[in-house]
Amino acid sequence: MSPAGQPIAITQGDPAGIGGEIIARLFRDHPQDVPGCFAVGDLLHLRRSVDAIAAAGHASLPVALIQSPREALEVPPRCIPLLASSEAQALVPWGQVDAAAGRIAADAVVWAARAALRGDVAAVVTAPLHKEALAAAGVTYPGHTELLQAEAAAHAGCDLARMPVRMMLASEELRTVLVSIHVSLRDAIAAVTRENVLETLRITHAALSPLLGRSPRIGVAGLNPHAGEGGLFGREEQDAIVPALQAAKAEGIDASGPWAPDTVFMRARSTPQRAGEFDVVVAMYHDQGLIPVKYLGLEQGVNVTLGLPLVRTSPDHGTAFDIAGTGRADPSSLLAALRMARRLAAGNSAPATS
Repeated sequence: MSPAGQPIAITQGDPAGIGGEIIARLFRDHPQDVPGCFAVGDLLHLRRSVDAIAAAGHASLPVALIQSPREALEVPPRCIPLLASSEAQALVPWGQVDAAAGRIAADAVVWAARAALRGDVAAVVTAPLHKEALAAAGVTYPGHTELLQAEAAAHAGCDLARMPVRMMLASEELRTVLVSIHVSLRDAIAAVTRENVLETLRITHAALSPLLGRSPRIGVAGLNPHAGEGGLFGREEQDAIVPALQAAKAEGIDASGPWAPDTVFMRARSTPQRAGEFDVVVAMYHDQGLIPVKYLGLEQGVNVTLGLPLVRTSPDHGTAFDIAGTGRADPSSLLAALRMARRLAAGNSAPATS
């Protein structure tokens, strides 16, 4: 059972990818971590994933259909409880973009999000979906974050502008929060405004303060090389980032910068030898913030959506179409995402080592 008193839903992700396989290996290899957890997705494809890991030389395990989250508590160890959010008529091919796969993945996320918003589950852990498959299925949102944001806004009866969210990628060594997420680089640069940077600082401060038990030390990356070098390499720092920092500090937020983006992540990194200078780095765009965390190790990185009225975490890797169906997928990042979801749901521990 989750520390927050409710089960945890794990969405299956794109059934053409490795989501079902890492779920199957999670339940088989880490029985001590999965009590109270259940999968959300499609039975036909989850059984295929179980068969894939068995064919790779691993022990098989049964799948038990459940009708409600609470029934997950009654399922014996090394058995996967599945709440069917879809009922596929045929298997989609492994490792290919497929509209049917995108629909199955989206249905699972929508079901889990609504369950969390109702209070039926403590947290949602999402296995990877494929953005092209999502688009092929007619889903108008480019990824998990935007889809969850839309569900939360609809539940609250407000428009998206009143439900701002941000992506945080966290590991034991480094946390980073992004000003913009899944947009083109051109649009990401345009998104570096005083308002967007300030909103990111507010969301980061609000999300991490109760988990750290203090105000987080936020290091803010510049957008341009050398953080603009006083305007020589661009004015975004002077026109947008510095005014946002000044406003944040006036609100009591512990934020500093803008720091040169090629060194701020090294300064924030915590190791057994030295504590980082910052608890989290606010990065200006997707790749600026995610490359450093992923370089440190995909197996421990966890994606967390900040600003939602629900807990959502995810592995920091994708659908891995190239190895889907081979049974070789590593569940380590999914396990890290589950453990972080428990801590976040409990509300009494930081999402990564302080």
